[in-house]
Amino acid sequence: RFVVDGRAQFGIIEGSRIVPCVGDPFAGLVPQASSLALQDVTMLTPVVPPNIICLGLNYKKHADEIKMAYPSEPLMFMKATTSIIGPNESIVLPAAYQESIDYEAELAIVIGKLAKNVSAREADSVILGYTIANDVSNRAVQFSDGQWARAKSYDTFCPLGPAIVTGLDGDALDIACRLDGRVLQASNTSDMIFSCRRIVSHLSHCMTLLPGTVILTGTPEGVGFKRDPAVYLRPGQILETEIAGIGVLRNPVVAPNTSE
Repeated sequence: RFVVDGRAQFGIIEGSRIVPCVGDPFAGLVPQASSLALQDVTMLTPVVPPNIICLGLNYKKHADEIKMAYPSEPLMFMKATTSIIGPNESIVLPAAYQESIDYEAELAIVIGKLAKNVSAREADSVILGYTIANDVSNRAVQFSDGQWARAKSYDTFCPLGPAIVTGLDGDALDIACRLDGRVLQASNTSDMIFSCRRIVSHLSHCMTLLPGTVILTGTPEGVGFKRDPAVYLRPGQILETEIAGIGVLRNPVVAPNTSE
């Protein structure tokens, strides 16, 4: 999704240009004759999801680093949809907890059609594609609450984008997170405990997955609170999340709003 001349619409990226389309990825896109330079448009989140569903402890080495047993089933939690921001939008640190905000690079699945009780074998038929997310987390709140929804749902805590890519094998993608160019996470989705197909099937047996639903599939090892010394987000930094075949999601980190 992108905006030009004040109007948001979908498009298809071709190299350094974007082809505007009529329609949407769920009902169908109709490319238009002209194209625009990517540098002349503002990229938005590639989807406006009805739900953001997330997995915890889905990478073996991440579970190892925090010394927790591998879950026997996907461990689910939710993020508020109001936490979403797009490429180049700012992650705003909350005033009360600005010293404990962590990063989590994640592969995101985008559901393309209504899905209920689908098998793992059928899951590919309901997956539209994949994009990049960062599950920004307030560790102080996460550890004090004992559950994760509030810690994960602050405004601006779900960078998402830059585009949805189809035809990928979501279980074999290099994933990385950089802070001011420093590599803090570097892994591959093959380290996930539950595959993308298993995740979609499992969730669809719990709830109806609506078109546009975004599923964050967990984060690899290297999170900030487990480093020595710990690494947390600070104003003025640049957070980059990269996944092979999809691209780079870049977001600056800014100080708390004075109105908080």
